[in-house]
Amino acid sequence: MRGMTTPLRIAILTVSDKGSRGEREDTSGTALRAMVVGIGGEVVRYDIVPDERDVIAATLRAWCDAGDADVVLTTGGTGIAHRDVTPEATLDVAERIAPGIAEAMRAEGMRATPKAMLSRAVAAVRGRTLIVNLPGSEKGARESLDAIIGVLPHAAELLRGDTEHT
Repeated sequence: MRGMTTPLRIAILTVSDKGSRGEREDTSGTALRAMVVGIGGEVVRYDIVPDERDVIAATLRAWCDAGDADVVLTTGGTGIAHRDVTPEATLDVAERIAPGIAEAMRAEGMRATPKAMLSRAVAAVRGRTLIVNLPGSEKGARESLDAIIGVLPHAAELLRGDTEHT
């Protein structure tokens, strides 16, 4: 993260019915936290919410509008199952989409498993915050974040208004 004047500020939102009820440990959120800290980033918010479109959207809206996170990483709810509504909730609050991020994650995921093509993850911008949907499995979340983590500091700089190109 050289060149950034302040640490990359990340919020992590785990979307899981069982996790929100305390019936399942959130290993994906924990793995993402470790990866963020590993690059010198700071986790400024963390929560677990159920797979409810309005709850997810309300949380994303509040976190982005608060202005204390450069990036919100969601984990869970990106597949094709009936309860997987994280992409729709993200698009509900999005001002602009960033399709290349989701494309990069899917391309990298398909190197490991053809099931990655079932991901409906999106990446979008609200205000000065980038929202990125990651899979709910710990392995998938780690692999997806690893595919894009190198670009997140630059994305944060651009969203903060630093548009100088080096």
